[in-house]
Amino acid sequence: MVTARRGRRPAGGGVPLTFEVIAETLREQIRSGELKPGDALPAQAALMREFGASSLTVQKAMALLKQEGWAVSRPGKGAFVAHHDHAEDPDTETAPASGAVARVEALEQALAEAVAQLADLRARVEALEAGDGERGH
Repeated sequence: MVTARRGRRPAGGGVPLTFEVIAETLREQIRSGELKPGDALPAQAALMREFGASSLTVQKAMALLKQEGWAVSRPGKGAFVAHHDHAEDPDTETAPASGAVARVEALEQALAEAVAQLADLRARVEALEAGDGERGH
């Protein structure tokens, strides 16, 4: 018997994974107007409690929403509802084609995260170099 790896859906499985349930719940709150463009999305800890989910599961749900253009991140501030109107089309499952602003915001966020990662790596390299005086720069 073949068993599915944890977090993977078995072939033909129709039950949504927890991160998909979280993402769909937030999409519905955006569609209904409960969450409006610019509103902060619930904090990771709150979503973990509400859904009984792990940190990684919540992060996957947020990444999916960002990828689809429903949400954007602001470093040091959290995740926010993207500035385009999904509420007008309740049948839309993913970001509408007119979500260019959201896609630009998502790209800007990805760039900011890459710059932060580069700065972190640079600091680590400098720390390693400073710790080994014989190697120099």
